[in-house]
Amino acid sequence: MTTGIYDDPWAYELACSFRDVRAEVDVLLAWCAEHSGAPVATALELAAGPAEHARELARRGIGATALDLNPAMCAYAAERAKFAGLDVEVVQADMTAFDLGRRFDLVVTMLDSTSHLMTLDAFTAHLDRAAAHLADGGLYIVEMSHPKDRLTDEPSVGTAWTVDRDGVRATVRWGEPADRLDPVTQIADDHVTMTIAEDAGEPRVIRDVVPYRFWTATELDAAIRLSGALAVVARYGDFGDVALADPEAWRMITVLRRARPS
Repeated sequence: MTTGIYDDPWAYELACSFRDVRAEVDVLLAWCAEHSGAPVATALELAAGPAEHARELARRGIGATALDLNPAMCAYAAERAKFAGLDVEVVQADMTAFDLGRRFDLVVTMLDSTSHLMTLDAFTAHLDRAAAHLADGGLYIVEMSHPKDRLTDEPSVGTAWTVDRDGVRATVRWGEPADRLDPVTQIADDHVTMTIAEDAGEPRVIRDVVPYRFWTATELDAAIRLSGALAVVARYGDFGDVALADPEAWRMITVLRRARPS
């Protein structure tokens, strides 16, 4: 038995392989064209994990950098990029305290990675750092879970799914019914179980407990105001034209730009 979903980057990437990364990058770049108008020559993916979006951006000729705190994720991201013949710079750093000494046309944080920011101070510091790395006219796009996933009895996404890739089947359960949100801290300890079955051999089981900090839309607004470094350009409820308040919305995606020259 192996523990630690983030310490097994291959398994984590497999668990998330239901995502259509190419289509999502199409939309990210379309939003840049709509809200910035400037071409995207450089991009930074924060809390990048396996850096799938950074790799896809690099595949399109964009100078891509991926940043993550976990050394195993960084090593895996660099290996996968090299194997694919892609030029992706990988940096191990904290998403609240990094300084790369340069700016980017596009900065993204995907897959609700902001749930690893446990306090308002941490979120504000993260926004400050993202803003400091935006080029003139650049955009910061942050994808978070939709608030109804935690605040209603009808969540927009499921906590259990199955993926098949390259002869490997994995069943994933991210969160159990008993994983309650603490009403004071808004943190839940999500129990994760992933069972990986290949053509031969016994299935491999990964179990982990992942602290998850739930952020409401109003708290996100408060963090943006406290930072003062970014301004909201647009909000979306998915990777398309669905509004955040639309019943069909399943994500909370915010497009930001620098609030003032720096």
